Amino acid sequence: MRVYIAGPVTGIEDDNKGAFTWAAWKLVEMGHEPIVPHDYVGPDTPWSDAMRICIGQLAWCDAIMLLEGWQKSKGARLEATIAKQLGMSVVTPIAS
Repeated sequence: MRVYIAGPVTGIEDDNKGAFTWAAWKLVEMGHEPIVPHDYVGPDTPWSDAMRICIGQLAWCDAIMLLEGWQKSKGARLEATIAKQLGMSVVTPIAS
C-alpha cells in the first residue's frame, strides 16, 4: 500500500525530516511504500507550489499517515481533509 506521510514542516528544525524519515522506515517495516513530501519538494519551494506537488502525490496513495503535530500545520490539515474526502485510510504511527 502506498502511504503518504503528512505532518508539520514549516518552522521546524531541518523541516522535520527526522520525523518523516522515521515514519518512512516504520512504513517499510510494515510492508508499505512510503511517500515522503521532502522527496518531491525542494526546501525553497513556495508553500502554494509545494502543496500542489504534494497533493498530486497524495492523490496516488492508498492511505495517509499523520505525524504528531499535524493538526497545527495548515498543509497537513489540507492533506488530511483531501485524504478523508478521497476515502483513504489513516495509518497511525507506531511508537519506536
